[in-house]
Amino acid sequence: MEEIKGVNGQAEFDGQYLTIRRNGGVARRTIGKGEKRLHISQISAVQWKPAGALFGGFIQFTIPGGVEKRSSFGTQTRTAAQDENSIVFTKKQQPHFERLRAALDEAIARHHAPQTSTAAPSIADEIAKLAALRDQRVITDADFEQAKARLLGG
Repeated sequence: MEEIKGVNGQAEFDGQYLTIRRNGGVARRTIGKGEKRLHISQISAVQWKPAGALFGGFIQFTIPGGVEKRSSFGTQTRTAAQDENSIVFTKKQQPHFERLRAALDEAIARHHAPQTSTAAPSIADEIAKLAALRDQRVITDADFEQAKARLLGG
């Protein structure tokens, strides 16, 4: 994904890492110049406020152990502009940040999805396991033949 420019920083997401860069005058005045890189496993939530006609919106990334400042009514965007895990954007920049948000939501869900094995062991694999047990003398030849017949539908 290309770099997305906001009012007080830029964001880039490659599917695994989110990089937040601070370049330019606004970023230097509010947070300071620099770069922060977060792995998708570090992001526990994404807060979103759409831009309005007069005020900017923001995207904020919550990380475990992070200290988030609560804002009072009417100061959310101003507070986000001073947060190192937030990027403020204009109405014109919002569609780019919406795509970033969707990509992050998908990657976070995929990362936290339970890992399941979709491939069931084949009959040949099961017979090979039984043969190994027979060769190790864990099961008898008769047990092996009976289990093999059952697997083969006999």
